[in-house]
Amino acid sequence: MSKLADNTAQRIVEMIENESRFAVGDKLPNEVELSAELGVSRSTLREAIKILTTSGLLEIRRGKGTFVTAKTIVDYSEINDISSGLDDLFEMRLMFEPDCAYLAAQRATDEEIDIICYYGEEIEKKILSGEDRTFEEQKFHESIANATHNAFVKQFIPIIFNAIKKGVLVLTKDQDVSEDNMKDDRLIMEFLKKRNPDGARTAMRLHIIHAIEMLKKNN
Repeated sequence: MSKLADNTAQRIVEMIENESRFAVGDKLPNEVELSAELGVSRSTLREAIKILTTSGLLEIRRGKGTFVTAKTIVDYSEINDISSGLDDLFEMRLMFEPDCAYLAAQRATDEEIDIICYYGEEIEKKILSGEDRTFEEQKFHESIANATHNAFVKQFIPIIFNAIKKGVLVLTKDQDVSEDNMKDDRLIMEFLKKRNPDGARTAMRLHIIHAIEMLKKNN
């Protein structure tokens, strides 16, 4: 079963990475349709999907289905432990994302700024309604990274997705985190709309520092 599930997982990866059948944010076909297309049992398909959710490529949203959350699969074998992996993940974000915000403020098109702000507003709605905001958080930061117009930035997006997913899981019950999150996102959006690169970089840096401080508090 394990070998078959691995092969099935690899086939789904190919459908996403090589064939462009599904993009980030797309919902996969239901179990019956996808298992029939892949020629495997539903139990094998479930095992394959579990492999890919652990790897950060897919996300299961209860009552809604399975969605693509990254464009490429990354080996997370060294960071599967949430508490130990988060420190390094957020340190990497602190080194990387403030400069993404700086470049996005300089290079983003007006449409890209609108997309960033759309996801920022969606995050706030999710926080206020008490719903899971993982997908919106990921899209907010992905949109900023894409707005740098740097071809190699995309290589880091799956790692950012994983950090956000784990961070939300650990911190989602902390009201202080949610309040800081909304304030920080508003500040980032404000500087991006003003095309202020230094402000955007500082706001992103503060956002990640706040998250790191809360992670230490919750450990």
